[in-house]
Amino acid sequence: MRNLKRIFHAAFLMVLSSWIWGALVYAAEEAVTKGETSIGKGLLAVGAGLAIGLGAVGTGIAQSRIGAAGAGVIAEKPELTGLMIVLLAIPETVVILGFVIAAIVLFMF
Repeated sequence: MRNLKRIFHAAFLMVLSSWIWGALVYAAEEAVTKGETSIGKGLLAVGAGLAIGLGAVGTGIAQSRIGAAGAGVIAEKPELTGLMIVLLAIPETVVILGFVIAAIVLFMF
């Protein structure tokens, strides 16, 4: 079970990093086609990718632990289902905040 968990985490991180690198390549391609190539634009894209990527990793870790604890709580006290859904949704705000910061960084500067 432990090895399966490590394999899943490794696969998740590989998919996440491929999304981040894909966004970086897309941003670099756009800059080249527009003639706006500079190190500043590239670093903005890296910052935006990190804002979303690291927020998503942190949220995934938090939601995995909250979900496991929530399953135990719901098994013992089914009336707390609504509370557990709310507690599971709270960490998702970190990803939303990362997305907002990335959008601000990419489109405002």
